[in-house]
Amino acid sequence: MENKTSFLPRKGEAQPSRCPDNSAFKQQRLPAWKPQLTIASVLSCFFLTGAFCLTVGVCLVLSANSVREIQIDYSDKCSDCSKLRENSSNWNKECHCSVNFTLKEDILGDVFMYYGLENFYQNHRRYVMSRSDAQLLGRNVNIQRSKCAPFSTYRNGTPMAPCGAIANSMFNDTIDLFYNRNSSVIQVPLLKTGNSWWTDKNVKFRNPESYNLSSAFAGTARPPYWQKPVYLLDEEDERNNGYVNDEFIVWMRVSAFATFRNLYRRLRRVRHFTRGLPAGNYTFRIAYNFPVTRFKGRKHVVLSTVVWSGGRNPFLGIAYLVSGTAATLTGFVITGIHLKLRKKKTYFQKQ
Repeated sequence: MENKTSFLPRKGEAQPSRCPDNSAFKQQRLPAWKPQLTIASVLSCFFLTGAFCLTVGVCLVLSANSVREIQIDYSDKCSDCSKLRENSSNWNKECHCSVNFTLKEDILGDVFMYYGLENFYQNHRRYVMSRSDAQLLGRNVNIQRSKCAPFSTYRNGTPMAPCGAIANSMFNDTIDLFYNRNSSVIQVPLLKTGNSWWTDKNVKFRNPESYNLSSAFAGTARPPYWQKPVYLLDEEDERNNGYVNDEFIVWMRVSAFATFRNLYRRLRRVRHFTRGLPAGNYTFRIAYNFPVTRFKGRKHVVLSTVVWSGGRNPFLGIAYLVSGTAATLTGFVITGIHLKLRKKKTYFQKQ
């Protein structure tokens, strides 16, 4: 039978020590800076932090309020087209509507056009994962092994390009802006390109290599809800086609909230619009294709300028104001506690 006490040291043998080496590192004797928190240093930190946050918050809120913005909801004004799109069998029928509005003052500077959606949840896990990044890089991949299902292939085995639920649900309303000047109607020049990030165009999205796009996407088919193939997204500019199309890239950047807006166009500052959008009567002419009634959503168009802090979003400024107020109030509370304790200590010392 094995001796279970064989691991014990024999009589007279020294037991191995488990103490760490007697070095400055292991004995924690290295030189270190230990801040001595005094009432003056603590209160200075709170009040300086509060003053900084309040100053930055006021600047951000004033900057956001200086943004000129106009939002036009066209969900109800295009109700006839909306009813037509409720029936999926009418996907190939065109429907147009117009929305008139008036600018009482000039919108000077660079003007950006956004489309907005309400109650459209892009943050669902299966929706976010329903894409193939390898396919969007122009690689020849097996779509059936990707996470694009059920929008990966058709019943006959033809792969979709691009695949996935995000691409299939791409916003496809066409919005044109017209300026009613005196008795003439002038189409406002808008830019389709330059609306995506540099990293998107050069890193995340690439077209398959071929001598032309139609041959590059040979053997594939458009997603079910699309009206034209991916290589014809912009028939006026060949460089803005395929996976590097700006509208497609912007849509593939999913939103974390159910209400969001995406950049659609930028004002081209030429002729009557060199200084921006002049005051007057305008008309949105919309080719209505994107249905929203099934999920009780709404659609709107936004014309907005930008400032050094971005668009009209006061959230960051309000966050700084709240943080600055909290830090300042905390400083006053600590000051009151310190004065009360010091007064009590002085009283007992006199006793």
